[in-house]
Amino acid sequence: MSRPNASPQWRKSSHSTNTGGECVEVAGLTPAIGIRDSKNPDGPVLLLPDNHWKALTRHIKDGRYDPPDKATPPGR
Repeated sequence: MSRPNASPQWRKSSHSTNTGGECVEVAGLTPAIGIRDSKNPDGPVLLLPDNHWKALTRHIKDGRYDPPDKATPPGR
């Protein structure tokens, strides 16, 4: 998929540091959300429709992607 032409404002978590850790950045790219590797800002961008982004973040908050020993039951 090609990169968007616009110059969106990319954001990363406030929990991220600038020590070269593995971080992703996100930006609103109407009508989708762009996700990219913060270490490779000129690299590929994953585009998710807004509703898929909302579902992904909800699942992350619910603990669905936590390691099995630390998983939080959905809805908690």
